[in-house]
Amino acid sequence: MSVLAANSHVLCSREVHHREQQPQFWSNSGGFLLLPKASGLGFLNRNRDGNRTLKMDLKVEAFWDTDTSRPTVVEMEAINDCDQLDQILSQAQERSQPVVIDWMASWCRKCIYLKPKLEKLAAEYDTKIKFYYVDVNKVPQALVKRGNISKMPTIQVWKDGEFKAEVIGGHKAWLVLEEVREMLQNFV
Repeated sequence: MSVLAANSHVLCSREVHHREQQPQFWSNSGGFLLLPKASGLGFLNRNRDGNRTLKMDLKVEAFWDTDTSRPTVVEMEAINDCDQLDQILSQAQERSQPVVIDWMASWCRKCIYLKPKLEKLAAEYDTKIKFYYVDVNKVPQALVKRGNISKMPTIQVWKDGEFKAEVIGGHKAWLVLEEVREMLQNFV
């Protein structure tokens, strides 16, 4: 049995067996909740055609977890010029915190599609890594040259005031996110 969840962080389920006192809990991953097959809780019955059927004494409940202590989306802050980038990098260096910069353009469909997914990813790294974006058409070209940007979207990690790694995201968003996750594992 699967239950489709609107948000993979808040749907939980519990399976309660009629004969048991303690419910078994599962939480979902990736938006779907898969419950294991129940075994040994039913009985075989024969219908009129002589076929055997399994009757289960099983109740499944789904409920929403109301604990919303961590945000599900963190809005990325825009970087508008070289001075602001310098300030962000120096603050991050003082805290020994990596910075992720999404270099994008407002006309780029893949960039627009990827940005909210990166904001969800930012929520996962809420206190460990700070996420920013740069719209290359709205900033001075000196900033774009400083990032050495030639393709969009480009997601870069900066640490200790220096560029460390990047993912150029011209392919499917889920693949880009997986590459970004792998890249971030080296900096957390």
